[in-house]
Amino acid sequence: MSNRLKEIDFLRGIAIVLVIFRHKEISKLMQNMGWIGVDLFFVLSGFLVSGLLFKEYLKYGNINAKLFLIRRGFKIYPIFYLTYILYIAPRIYLNKLEVDKLLYDLFFIQNYALEWGYAYAASWSLAVEEHFYFGLAILFWYLFNKKKISLEIDKSSNFDKILIGILIIVLIGRFFSNLMLPNEFVRNTTMTHLRIDSLLFGVLISYWYYFKREKLFNYYKNNKNILLIMSFSMLTFTPFIDSIQSFFVKTVGFTMVYLSFGIILIHFICNQDINNQINSMFSKRVVNIVSKIGYCSYSIYIIHSFVIKWINFFNIDSKLISFTLAFILSVVLGIFMTDKIEVYFLNYRNKYFPSRIN
Repeated sequence: MSNRLKEIDFLRGIAIVLVIFRHKEISKLMQNMGWIGVDLFFVLSGFLVSGLLFKEYLKYGNINAKLFLIRRGFKIYPIFYLTYILYIAPRIYLNKLEVDKLLYDLFFIQNYALEWGYAYAASWSLAVEEHFYFGLAILFWYLFNKKKISLEIDKSSNFDKILIGILIIVLIGRFFSNLMLPNEFVRNTTMTHLRIDSLLFGVLISYWYYFKREKLFNYYKNNKNILLIMSFSMLTFTPFIDSIQSFFVKTVGFTMVYLSFGIILIHFICNQDINNQINSMFSKRVVNIVSKIGYCSYSIYIIHSFVIKWINFFNIDSKLISFTLAFILSVVLGIFMTDKIEVYFLNYRNKYFPSRIN
């Protein structure tokens, strides 16, 4: 997998570009479909993060949940909390800071308590990810360390059946929540228990990749064309529907999107020639740029709302110029933050809390 991280970063780059399209309008169609960038992040995060734990389990027969969460913390918290100062500084200056809402953000419960985030709306997805990290660590610790389930390569288990069952339960929960609470437009979009299936589908793919790889590769090889057609077909509705107001999107639509991105992810991890293919399709230079953006996507995600807010302050008439400025500044600042801040804390993490799977 290590020699293919560039291709995964390429997908991350696509995801953050979609998110910026969502939050800074250049065309209505692109803004409508931009929300799917978060779901692409969710699928990739589920795959990559669970992969760390699966590799640890394969090596030791157990996981160190505490170490996992500490290492995640060094990845997530420094950039988030340091950048958060920029978001709340104007509120402090204007004496408009609401401490209770501030605490919801800082403890990652804003997606339940506030619908969106307080300091910046997009932080709701970070709350979903945080809940996922803790939930996954606890679940894997219970299943693996307490010997409730045993996973072996190419051996059948109930693990994928458990995950598929949870995916179905989440989908049913979305129907129930949207029917019973139809006016909760935002919470039906942001609450973790209604969105975590995108992450868990990434976990399912990761399980197949590490424990049933031959079957996964063979299935992909035999059904590649139909899977890719299905994948892109399931995304065709996204430019034309406002996701926040749509019952369809907030129920079946979310499922269709994560299934689509899951198939694309499988295509990337199973296709031995994927690097040459995307280089041919987009050019090697473009792929390198998008992959670099993907590598820095977390920092870009954190800072882009701040950049967009200040670009909007100047009321630039041209949507193209305004979007271009917001995009370039977000990327440049995100790369700087990754190289100068994130890497610093990751080096400290690796020195004092080294991974068990190195």
